[in-house]
Amino acid sequence: MSAPTENESPQVAFSDLALSDAVMAALADVGYETPSPIQAATIPPLLDGKDVLGQAQTGTGKTAAFALPILSGLPDRGKGGKGPQALVLTPTRELTIQVAEAFQRYASHIPGFHVLPIYGGQGYGPQLAALKRGVNVVVGTPGRVMDHLKRGTLKLDALDWMVLDEADEMLRMGFIEDVEWIFEHTPPQRQVALFSATMPSAIRRIAKTHLREPQEITIQTKTTTAINIRQRYWIVGGGTSKLDALTRLLEAEPFDAMIVFARTKKSTDELAERLSARGYACAALNGDIVQAQRERTVAKLKNGQLDIIVATDVAARGLDVERISHVINFDIPHDTEAYVHRIGRTGRAGREGDAILFVTMREKRLFKAIERATRQAIEPMDLPSIAEVNEQRVARFKQRISVALAEGKLKPFRELLDEYRAEHNVDPEELAAALAYLAQGDEPLMLSPGKADRGDRSAGPRDMGAQTPKSANKSKARQQSFGDGDLETFRIEVGRTHGVEPRNIVGAIANEAGVDSAHIGRIDIRDDFSLVDLPKGMPEDIFAHLKTVWVAGRQLEIQREDGAPPAPAAGRRGKPGPKPKSKSKKPGKAKAKPGKAKPGKKRAKPKSE
Repeated sequence: MSAPTENESPQVAFSDLALSDAVMAALADVGYETPSPIQAATIPPLLDGKDVLGQAQTGTGKTAAFALPILSGLPDRGKGGKGPQALVLTPTRELTIQVAEAFQRYASHIPGFHVLPIYGGQGYGPQLAALKRGVNVVVGTPGRVMDHLKRGTLKLDALDWMVLDEADEMLRMGFIEDVEWIFEHTPPQRQVALFSATMPSAIRRIAKTHLREPQEITIQTKTTTAINIRQRYWIVGGGTSKLDALTRLLEAEPFDAMIVFARTKKSTDELAERLSARGYACAALNGDIVQAQRERTVAKLKNGQLDIIVATDVAARGLDVERISHVINFDIPHDTEAYVHRIGRTGRAGREGDAILFVTMREKRLFKAIERATRQAIEPMDLPSIAEVNEQRVARFKQRISVALAEGKLKPFRELLDEYRAEHNVDPEELAAALAYLAQGDEPLMLSPGKADRGDRSAGPRDMGAQTPKSANKSKARQQSFGDGDLETFRIEVGRTHGVEPRNIVGAIANEAGVDSAHIGRIDIRDDFSLVDLPKGMPEDIFAHLKTVWVAGRQLEIQREDGAPPAPAAGRRGKPGPKPKSKSKKPGKAKAKPGKAKPGKKRAKPKSE
């Protein structure tokens, strides 16, 4: 492979790249004139028949970099009816659909062109029918492509091009063995283009094995994230939960559309539900949602019916919606590549974007790793102040009045109010204030400093579970009492044999329950469960949520341990449990006797206790 080359933004136009007339006509239709650096560097060698190894950050236009030369070469190389001439492998269903749509758009002036996206979650019937009729380009996920090859319903005898898009993501998702298998079932003379945002050793090994003297193109940038994305972080704490912090941002931070990233499928569902309850047009996007619903969700985000998507990394991979102005990392990603891919969902097509990262104190090391990988300092931020939130609320209220005045439908109401004033002799200003109160409803127009500073749940535009002042007061009192009193002992179903450490338990409970780590007492780690001392008065919704939280690959399944000894007044966490012999033995010898509990096994006592 040739040495990487650094490419500055070229002063060229698409008309300088020897693309076909049909492709140029399609580019004129969509208004594209100047190629991005990766496109300008990649299109000429692909048109010359060379293999290409391209590295550029997400959102730089890699799809057009391979789609345009393939479409330009179809009339010359097409073998017609013998099978697809091009195969594009993508890691996710969303990216598969996006790439297929791009091919269709760029081929709008090529008569008889057909592209077929194939992916899991879609029935085989439409795919089989399309393959039987004949297609020019197949875009698919590795698993479904393998299925069709094994069934004999997809034949690659006529294949001229093979493309790996987002190869590093395929590696992260465990698809590399599938990719290798597909490579082995392609003609030896096919032309290959491999594109990746990062270039791990496993990707380079594939390139060395399957690409022939490739032109290696690396688009050098000062950072691995786009310069038009403003990156900020907030340290979780100060009595404000992540959910309350997010709702404050939503109220005070102007945004068009937003993706909120959470770690787990369950978290996306729960967070989307809570944001919807607070009045936001929001939906979840994760792997458990059927494909048809996922496509409808993305379409709603594009057309403005939804403003917020709460997604997992995999579900949002390849999501390209121009109106996404903000990416919120509600949960910090486990690796730096995932962070780069996440924030690449904003700042698309040259627009400005904002990325905000929530970081707990125990995630500082991972945060620093992200800064090193992006070679960019992420700036700290403060949550919007109460004054800023109130200012936005007042502005929105005034805007509602302006809209109502502009619509000009006030005549019948004006007559009604004149009649009311004559009957009750009410001052016009008093009457207007009363109507404003009715329009606002039970939700206070202004936040009080006490509520927002304590991270009270009423910090959002709609108070979840607090529809009346009375219930709001109960919720407030419950939050204040939790963490201020005595301790009680809880049992969680994760222990020493699962590899858990005290810091894992503290981090999970502090983040998910909103308990300051200073209020978490003794942590007694046993073989297959642990005992934790937490403040009395845990709200039932937090208690129910903690049951579902995962630590060390297991759900906590937290329950009150009535039979445990009372918690010491100054209990400290991190000390070993009451089995010092087991702790002192070498690994593997603690279970020498038969009948001992095996890792992951539940205790014999029924779960219903």
